[in-house]
Amino acid sequence: MDRRPVAGEIYRHFKDKMYQIVCIAHHSETEEELVIYQALYGDFGICARPLEMFVSEVDHEKYPEVTQKYRFEKIDKDSLTGGWIKKPSTVDKEKETPAEPTGISDKLMAFFDTDDVDERYQILSSMQDEITNAMIDNMAIVMDIVIPDGKVEDRYFDLKRALATKKRYER
Repeated sequence: MDRRPVAGEIYRHFKDKMYQIVCIAHHSETEEELVIYQALYGDFGICARPLEMFVSEVDHEKYPEVTQKYRFEKIDKDSLTGGWIKKPSTVDKEKETPAEPTGISDKLMAFFDTDDVDERYQILSSMQDEITNAMIDNMAIVMDIVIPDGKVEDRYFDLKRALATKKRYER
């Protein structure tokens, strides 16, 4: 099987959640191979799914809006930076890289790199129009908080509220 997952690899589920492969296990009764994987968001829960289901294609009749071909797709290691997913920069590749972070991945990395709550709040505020659920998950991990699943707009304001609370009480 050419799509067989390997421990340590990162996969994106078609519903845009990220997971890391723990191992391939064998069911003790049926000998069926199971993929054991861990969520890279929320409570970092551990899941098991039959290998055949893990590598299967998305049911496009049930989910016609999904563009991803497979239920889980491996994330290329070149797109990872320090364990975080790196979004493509919005900076034109023909231009020189600006000194100030302007691309969304630059802003995300600046958020990860600073411990200053005021700076994180300003960075988050500048990302309102381009933020995704995956970014919110990663930012929450860095802050050691949990932002419940929901609409991206609601989660953005929950994260912003958490930063405002830290700003006020954790000086």
